[in-house]
Amino acid sequence: MGLTVLLFALAGFVAWFYLVPGPDKLTQIDWASGGGAGVEQAVQGTGFGTHGQKLDVWRPVGRAGERLPVVVFFYGGGWHAGTREGYAFAGRALAAQGFVVVIPDYRKVPDVRFPAFVADGAEAMRWVRDHVGEQGGDVARIAVMGHSAGAYIAAMLNLDSRYLIATCADPHLIKAAVGLSGPYDFYPFTTDNSRNAFGAFAVPAETQPISYARADAAPMLLATSDKDTTVKPRNAVALRDRLEALGAKVQFRNYPGLGHEDVVMALSKPFRGKAAVLADSVAFLHAALDEGGRGQR
Repeated sequence: MGLTVLLFALAGFVAWFYLVPGPDKLTQIDWASGGGAGVEQAVQGTGFGTHGQKLDVWRPVGRAGERLPVVVFFYGGGWHAGTREGYAFAGRALAAQGFVVVIPDYRKVPDVRFPAFVADGAEAMRWVRDHVGEQGGDVARIAVMGHSAGAYIAAMLNLDSRYLIATCADPHLIKAAVGLSGPYDFYPFTTDNSRNAFGAFAVPAETQPISYARADAAPMLLATSDKDTTVKPRNAVALRDRLEALGAKVQFRNYPGLGHEDVVMALSKPFRGKAAVLADSVAFLHAALDEGGRGQR
């Protein structure tokens, strides 16, 4: 009997390890490690936008009556994979630091191509503008943040004001942006993911966040890692250099020894020893949002 139970348990572990996507596994491990302490999921799967998109909201407990800064977190997945549920670890991590955190889904390849997923991000921002106050969020202190393809969406929303103007009529809704391991200057398209998502667009330069760098963009923190072979560090370096040349506010972090996934993993409770990604992001966000929201409440 004991051997049978052991074999069933082993089979279950193998199935979990190979069949559950990596971010979902990380979210489960984060929860088991106490990553949910002091936070709550205030909204689960509420609809937004015009294409059946859904989002979740995480917030700290015990802060009723306060107006808290807001982070809209866009997950990665090469524009073809990922779910909001799989990145609950990021929502919990930021909520525990005093933010109201919104994690929206967005349409993906092959169902859509650029610019649909950026437009979905803008529709999420409209929901945040209209409803985040109901969850204790301060509409005058809204930031965007993302990893990989999600960092791309966050950067496009911050730099190309046409998306916010079209959906929110407010190009200054975003007061800060954090990009973790994001692609910002990646034409010509050399990977299947980028070709599938952007290759059919008529003007490739218009798909690149670096094309929209401007002096009056909200402050940005661009984080990369020197072992990232998926989205090479030159993306963050190039955008940093362009923003600095224009006089924009930008900070840069390179986490030595980390690969592409390590950077976002470091947000989770079990892996924060990898690098100070959470602490650096939180410090930047508080400084930028306090400045950006001053006089607008």
